[in-house]
Amino acid sequence: MDTAHDLLSAKSNTRVGRFGASGVDRSTLVTVKVAIIGGGIVGLATAYRLGERDPGAEITVLEKEAGVGRHQTGHNSGVLHCGLYYKPGTIRARLAVTGIRQMVEFCQANGVAHEICGKLVVAVDESEVPRLRALHERGTANGLDGLRWLDPGEMHEIEPHVGGVAGLHVPQEGIVDYPAVCNALVERLAEHGTRVVTGARVERLRHSGAGWMVETTADEFPADYIINCAGLYCDRVSQLAGERRDTRILPFRGEYFKIRPERQYLVRNLIYPTSDPRLPFLGLHFTRLIHGGIEAGPNAVLAFAREGYRKTDFNLADFIDALTYRGFWRFLAKYPSIAWYELRRSFSRELFCRSLQRLVPEIQPGDLETGGSGVRAQAIVPNGEIVQDFSIIARPNALHVLSAPSPAATASLAIGAEIASMVPVR
Repeated sequence: MDTAHDLLSAKSNTRVGRFGASGVDRSTLVTVKVAIIGGGIVGLATAYRLGERDPGAEITVLEKEAGVGRHQTGHNSGVLHCGLYYKPGTIRARLAVTGIRQMVEFCQANGVAHEICGKLVVAVDESEVPRLRALHERGTANGLDGLRWLDPGEMHEIEPHVGGVAGLHVPQEGIVDYPAVCNALVERLAEHGTRVVTGARVERLRHSGAGWMVETTADEFPADYIINCAGLYCDRVSQLAGERRDTRILPFRGEYFKIRPERQYLVRNLIYPTSDPRLPFLGLHFTRLIHGGIEAGPNAVLAFAREGYRKTDFNLADFIDALTYRGFWRFLAKYPSIAWYELRRSFSRELFCRSLQRLVPEIQPGDLETGGSGVRAQAIVPNGEIVQDFSIIARPNALHVLSAPSPAATASLAIGAEIASMVPVR
């Protein structure tokens, strides 16, 4: 696997070099029968964009759960990211900027609850000011509009209870109901003849001529081309298709607290920390939810199951899979103190609150009540580095999305369009 910032795994028989660069003469070809594995927001958006590009295509989305968007899509805090944190020139940065525009347009057209409320990024002390200025420069380079550098007095006009010595206001950030986006996508897909089959866990991928037979718990589905958007299980699905699992998914649980109703006045919209590029995770932040309430979190704790939404969840196969991967041990060797601190904070409301007080000093442990959690499908390469950018493997009859980190939900329609452009028609 190439470095963590590369989009594509370079293989000798890979026919797509980067998003949109298929090198296929479409004027002489016809559409293919496509099976998309995974009914999260990226899989659904890919089906939607592929149907727009090739209206006559036979597209089937296969989802193992009883409904769509049940894992990463349905367990995040619903933020619309506009591209502040991402390195200029990366696919991640480009798709965040175009993706938020496309997502807002889709929500407006389909009556999905959303709001562009803005975000405040905080430097809690003077040591963080240079990093915040670097974020300001990064956001400007990524094409963000309206960024404003704020002193404490100006910060308090936006968030009266925020701490810190400086802030960056990001007016283009917002919040949205991502499960409602998924439901709207399913409705649009049905109108265009795309099937969304739930309760269809993929158990085997069998070569059938130049294409595939996708064997699931619901039925068998023939396909000329498969697109793997399986999220938490994308590496295992790629292995079913004959790929080596050089990149492995490690599940990190993100736990949230909710602020009690009588103390929600402490946060108006979104309050984020200044990220430290030396660390693998962003850090705790405050998010106003689209249907009401304030959420605080998440931390990032290695889960003992790929669907480990509770501390007690344990899956032996998932646990052994992590322990036997050398990238996991190298990750721990790179970030031992961070891993230990995240684990301690998972079991201590006081320690969790202490981190939140860096952003909002008035918050107290008694203001917090247990919230939800999500599991991040974090792609790790053998040297222990986390994969920061989108990463795929493309073959003549298959495409595997092995890493779709934040802002994948925000940028899902833009990602879907890019993936659709890579599907060869023949």
